[in-house]
Amino acid sequence: MKYRKFGKSELNVSEIGFGAWSIGGGWGNQDDTEAVHALNLAFDNGINFFDTAMAYGDGHSEELIGKTFKGRRHHIVIATKISPKDLRWPGLENENPDKKFPADWIISCTEKSLKRLRTDFIDVQQLHCWAASWQDQGEWLEAATRLKQAGKIACFGVSANDWEPYNTVSLIESDLIDSVQVIYNLFEQRPRERLLPAAQKHKVGIIVRVPFDEGLLTGKFKPGFKWAKDDWRKDWMTEDRLREVEPRLEALSKELDDNYQHLSGLALKFTLSHPAVCTTIPGMRTRQHVKLNAPVSDLPDFSQKKLERLYQHQWIHGWKYPWHESAE
Repeated sequence: MKYRKFGKSELNVSEIGFGAWSIGGGWGNQDDTEAVHALNLAFDNGINFFDTAMAYGDGHSEELIGKTFKGRRHHIVIATKISPKDLRWPGLENENPDKKFPADWIISCTEKSLKRLRTDFIDVQQLHCWAASWQDQGEWLEAATRLKQAGKIACFGVSANDWEPYNTVSLIESDLIDSVQVIYNLFEQRPRERLLPAAQKHKVGIIVRVPFDEGLLTGKFKPGFKWAKDDWRKDWMTEDRLREVEPRLEALSKELDDNYQHLSGLALKFTLSHPAVCTTIPGMRTRQHVKLNAPVSDLPDFSQKKLERLYQHQWIHGWKYPWHESAE
C-alpha cells in the first residue's frame, strides 16, 4: 500500500481508503460480523483511511468503526460527516447555511460522532453537503474553528454535492478548509478541469468518492440484474440505464491487460492518477471487496498514452439520485 500526504496536514493516508457507507446499511445484505472482518482485513492490508458519516445507518457505520478499532485508534485516520440539520440533500444556493449547519448543530453532532467512534478526536470532520453561496456567511467556520481549538478535530472540510464538480472551487481557493470530498471517476471526469488543479495549488486534501459510479464501473451489474429490496440503487440503476451503460463498459474492457484484469482495478487506479487526489474510497462491506481493492495501490501507474485513452471515456450521464428529487 502506498501513502500520500493529506493536503496541508501532517496526516499520511493510504491511497485506497475504506468507504463505510455500505456497512451502515441500505445496500442489500447487512452483515455486521462480515463488516468487522472487512474492516480488520483492510487494516491488515495497509488501509488506514476510513470514511464514514453520522447518516450512514443513523450512526451504525461509525459504531462499527469505533468497535473494531478500539485500542488501535492512533493507527488509523477517521473521516466522518455532519448531516444537514433538515436532513435534506443536496445543499441549495438559496438556502440559509445557518438552517442547514448552525454552530450548535455542528458541535453537538461532532460530540455524538466522537462517542460512537469511541475516540476523543476526529481526523477529518466534514459538512455532508455544500453550496457556494455559504462561503462568506453562516456559523459553520466559527464552529469548525472552535472544534479545532478544543482538539476535537484536526481537519475540516466539505463533501461536494453529488455531480457538482464546480461549486467547491472558490472554497478551495479561499484557503478556509482543509479538504474536499468529490465524485470523480472514469465517467465523471469534470473535476479535472478546475477542482483538482485548484486543490493541488492550495494544498487542499482531496477524497474521491464514488470511484465505481455506484458499482457501474465494476462491470458486475448487467441488464436483468435483480436488486435486493433494501438496496437503494434499485431505483437509480434501472434496467434502461443498465442497457445504456453496457456498450460503454464493453469499450472500457478493451483497456484491460495483465496488470489490470478487472474493471474495478482500472477504475480505482484512474482516480489515483491525478496528483491532487490523496485517497479514493470505494465502498466495501466484505472481505472480498477488500481483497480486490487494496492491491490496486501497488499496481503500475498508467502511461500517459493510456491515460489519454481513458480520458475519452468521460460520460456525463446526469442521473439524479433519489434524494435529489425529493429536495426539489
